[in-house]
Amino acid sequence: MPRALTLATLAVLTFSSAGHAQSLRERFSDLFTFGTCGQPLCLDLDNEHGSHFLPDVAAGNLTVIAFLTEAMARSTATTPIGATSSGATFSVVGGLPVRTSTSAGPVFGERSQTLGRGRFFLGANVSAVSFTTLNGDPLDNLVLNFAHQDVGNPGLGDPVFENDVIRLDLGLNIDLLLASVIATWGISDFVDLGVAVPFVRTSLRGVSTAQVEPFGYPTAHFFGGDLANPVVRATSSMNASAAGLGDVVGRLKVNLGQGSKGGAALLAEVRFPTGDEENLLGAGATSARGLGIVALQFGNFSPHANAGYLVRTGALQSDAVLANLGFDNLMTPWATLAFDLISEWRVGESKLPLPGVIQFATPIVRQVPATSFPERREDRLDASLGVKFTMRGGTVLLVNGIIPLRKAGLQPDFLWTGGIEFGF
Repeated sequence: MPRALTLATLAVLTFSSAGHAQSLRERFSDLFTFGTCGQPLCLDLDNEHGSHFLPDVAAGNLTVIAFLTEAMARSTATTPIGATSSGATFSVVGGLPVRTSTSAGPVFGERSQTLGRGRFFLGANVSAVSFTTLNGDPLDNLVLNFAHQDVGNPGLGDPVFENDVIRLDLGLNIDLLLASVIATWGISDFVDLGVAVPFVRTSLRGVSTAQVEPFGYPTAHFFGGDLANPVVRATSSMNASAAGLGDVVGRLKVNLGQGSKGGAALLAEVRFPTGDEENLLGAGATSARGLGIVALQFGNFSPHANAGYLVRTGALQSDAVLANLGFDNLMTPWATLAFDLISEWRVGESKLPLPGVIQFATPIVRQVPATSFPERREDRLDASLGVKFTMRGGTVLLVNGIIPLRKAGLQPDFLWTGGIEFGF
């Protein structure tokens, strides 16, 4: 396991040559760029019609592309990193360390116990995820419809060529490898100070096929040819990756009181925008969360509940209410079962809503959906199940899996994590 973690970490730190020339955001726009024009949705025409679908002149087109790129960046920055502490925790009573936990602790949930004065916790884990759906729609079979700029009378359809639509069939493969190093120091019996440093590798592959769907012939819009023989179908593809430092996390945990049957604590955490936003390695903005933690102890069974609030400072990112519920159970002296329900509930309306339909006013009133994926709230509910194995000397090995229970935003079918932890 340690050797595998080392190799995986080295893989994360290795940059792909494809990511050097252009950022992933720039490469992603290649999937919407056809011919030699060099701009998304630009047509190779020597007249005014070539620019009528450009995102900067057709607001709905800009929103669709921005939604996709923001969904990728947000998912990269919100992949779970790990709990603040693990393994045995202690307090000093009469000058001697007294153990305050029996199990190796949760994987992603938080327990109330702090490490104990002068103790340290170090951990390293690797998570791998392949995203498969966007708001429940298969990521390898997305359909996007792009509207014409409204250049005539208000309302699409006048002149008649405003009825033309570019349909784009898009297949995406997005993979993420996240290697994190976590360190926590017990500065007193009741206060822990910690940091988590993630290293991220994001891989993006895609194929797109664009089709001009004219309302009538001859059409004024095409990717090549001429009015007599228009080329109304074009394809594009891209394959790129980038790697580097993600968004570094600083943590402060304060135990409000701990007894043999339970305790309570507060956790403050800040994520700094150290990851390269243009390469989808970070959120591009600072976020902070505050959690209230309650934990109970019934022999070897330790349930916990976390509730709090997440503040995001990004212009297109919404705040969220956080709620986690789980337990860790010492099954044998060397094995702990850890389970958590992890949830995040958006506050307010989305700052980047999808356009629902393209509305045409003439010559007939009709609607065309802007995308195949539905509009859904950015609420998340995940189930996390893992096992921690305590080795000789107190070193802990962990394996964990997360299954999304709610299809919202960019989601995988499964996310696995492997790691190593130890305290001293």
